[in-house]
Amino acid sequence: MNRLFKNTFRIILSAALFITFNANAQSLIIKTNKGYIRGVSENNITVFKGIPYAAPPVGNLRFKAPQPHAAWRDTLAATEFGSIAMQASGGSEDCLTLNVYTPKADNAKRPVLVWVHGGSMTSGSGKGQNGHAFADRDDIVTVTINYRLGIFGFTYLDDLGKAYAGSGNNGVRDCIAALRWVKQNIAAFGGDPNRVTIMGESAGAKLESAVLVSPAAKGLFNQYIAESGSVQCVRDINTAKGERDRLLKQAHLTKQDAAKLLTMPADSLMKLQAAVTAGVTGLIFFGPVNDGVVIPDDPYKYAAAKKLPKIKALMGTNANEFTLFMDRYHEMKNPDAAAVRALFADNSPMVYKTYLDNAKTLSAYDAADKTFTEYMYTMHNYRWAKALVNAGIPTWEYRFDFIKNDALKAAHAREMSFIWFDPTSKSMADAEKRNLAINMHKAWVAFIKTGNPNIPELPKWPLYQTNTKPVMLFNINSEVTNLKTVFDDKTFPTTVMVFKR
Repeated sequence: MNRLFKNTFRIILSAALFITFNANAQSLIIKTNKGYIRGVSENNITVFKGIPYAAPPVGNLRFKAPQPHAAWRDTLAATEFGSIAMQASGGSEDCLTLNVYTPKADNAKRPVLVWVHGGSMTSGSGKGQNGHAFADRDDIVTVTINYRLGIFGFTYLDDLGKAYAGSGNNGVRDCIAALRWVKQNIAAFGGDPNRVTIMGESAGAKLESAVLVSPAAKGLFNQYIAESGSVQCVRDINTAKGERDRLLKQAHLTKQDAAKLLTMPADSLMKLQAAVTAGVTGLIFFGPVNDGVVIPDDPYKYAAAKKLPKIKALMGTNANEFTLFMDRYHEMKNPDAAAVRALFADNSPMVYKTYLDNAKTLSAYDAADKTFTEYMYTMHNYRWAKALVNAGIPTWEYRFDFIKNDALKAAHAREMSFIWFDPTSKSMADAEKRNLAINMHKAWVAFIKTGNPNIPELPKWPLYQTNTKPVMLFNINSEVTNLKTVFDDKTFPTTVMVFKR
């Protein structure tokens, strides 16, 4: 009897182990609309890396809109990150892939976060941000994407023919293609295609803002988080052509030779890009275009016409954005007119005038920080928040003020480690810093899950109103304040960098 019991127990245990193993194995394999893919288990969740969401934009597809990827027969190993987009550190033109971090591939319909990376539209990748930050502990399906950068993603070639219409917005169209993939496939990964939040920082925030004003993106997301960026990189066609002219001139080509860019070796194109984006100019040289194709109108006119999708928004800036760039480009610590022109091009006279006015009462460094933070970030943030509110979009505003033990104070991108909080990070050992990171991360999670960033640990965070201007100030002791005024130079256009041809 005892032997029979033991044998029965072994059979039951073996069956249980088989079922568990089989279930785990199955959870690593997902069927997408193009075929099966196999992921990897990490930190008790499943990660699918390097999933192609569009055909490789190479050969005859270079500079063209992203095209559907062909289906595959065998199970695709999604176990390694795909190639990063072409940039100074390397990469490949075959870069249109994304990564999915899922707590469990089931029918739970979890909220979905889609991350659009920053990097001046010329660097960065989806793998640069760890999706485990939201997937492991917060039960959020997290997607990080690659998109074409620099010369490959934002060169205006519409005048080469119908096939290249919208070419100056290929980076935008890549993001839309990735969002369309999410809409079609994310349910198989345990995500809800009707609960998608797009989030970006710096160039990522500017790029997703361009996505927001593109009709092709309607219905693909429900919420929008923009950190240190809005629509200030959407330039006019003349500026886009002016930037292309500089690339052609660097290659000793005339304006009529633009077609030669279609077949020029990738390495040669990158050399041209490196030359025209050298120094501080590279911060905002490339960007989306108000081309009448992908982006049909000036973003502010588009918003005023109530054409924006019905979403909710969370957005803000850091108190000392520009100190990061003064640390990199020392000529900006005490800039002359030429240094300001390198950053703002034909917009520079009005910026330089304001800098000189600020320098009358502030040190050169503080005047530069104040002036360039306002003209590159703050002014455009509040202009866009006003446009969203007037369009009926619920919007929450924040400012990141935390400066403890940081020589660059609340510099550009400093909020990132707080929002993508990693409890094991040694950089979060300081109790005050850690507490702020916990609360900021919770607020972002609350917004992604519920559409409202309010949490018990923070003061009540009201919706932004253009008359009272309530803003959450994130600091050691976070608080909400009603701003008396926000900087707005009425003479300054909607775009930071403008070239007149």
